[in-house]
Amino acid sequence: MIATTLTPMLTLFVMTEKGLAFTEQAVSQFKSIIAEVVIGQDSALTNDYSAEIAGVCDRAGVKHTQRKDFQGLSTEYAMAISWRWLIDHPAQKLIVFHDSLLPKYRGFAPLVNALINGESRIGVSAIFGASEYDRGDIIHQTSVPIRYPITIAEAITAVNECYLYSGLAVLEALSSGEPLKAKAQDHSEASYSLWRDDEDYQIDWTQSARRIRRMIDAVGNPYRGAFCRVDGVPARILAAEELDDVQIENRTAGKVIFVENGTPVVVCGTGLLRVTACVSDDGGAPLIPLAKFRARFS
Repeated sequence: MIATTLTPMLTLFVMTEKGLAFTEQAVSQFKSIIAEVVIGQDSALTNDYSAEIAGVCDRAGVKHTQRKDFQGLSTEYAMAISWRWLIDHPAQKLIVFHDSLLPKYRGFAPLVNALINGESRIGVSAIFGASEYDRGDIIHQTSVPIRYPITIAEAITAVNECYLYSGLAVLEALSSGEPLKAKAQDHSEASYSLWRDDEDYQIDWTQSARRIRRMIDAVGNPYRGAFCRVDGVPARILAAEELDDVQIENRTAGKVIFVENGTPVVVCGTGLLRVTACVSDDGGAPLIPLAKFRARFS
């Protein structure tokens, strides 16, 4: 049952496209229990959706605040969607959503790392807060199967549906007044996902073509794109296709072996990769077709 007369009891902390999709549904169906929406910003993204989230709140008549202007919590519960910062609130009243099927991929950038690793399922875990990150009891989980190749944008769309399903299930329970049920994680099954920075956009051409292709797809829009140098020129590879390998007597990862229809085929540690979209890192000028055949990607 959707509450219509309850006193607001929840502060939402949201950011990015996932936060936007969730906010749209949350303020539509559970406005009566939401006191405030706190909006985060991320300058590393081409669009962090903070303006769109604010617009949704304005149209619904829900109070919203930018993270930098937030004055502190005054509600019983706090819920964080796609949030990057610590929230000072009692653990059993703090509901956190994590982009993995915990206890796997605790930590940072779990969706990107899961795609690079070629996981067959992705999903979301709603958990209670804990003193150590992502170790809280699991309230709800939703997952979906995926097939490769898949871009990060496509994976985010799939995960958004998981957010909606799990998030609305938690809001439904809160609005009914029922205590939230949760189960402890199996810590023996835990794995960790390290934070990523600019160095992690660098392509390692000694890896397999399959893994490099997954990496290119996983760090594309809304992220900056996989980084390399083309004959010393800083570049971003936006799209590529894996090709069958050939016998190479003096295998050197990063060298161009063929040019097919104007696009270079690059030697990888194993396999070949056809680069179909590559732009300069400083101004976005196309670098394909190559100026010369004898080119090296590094």
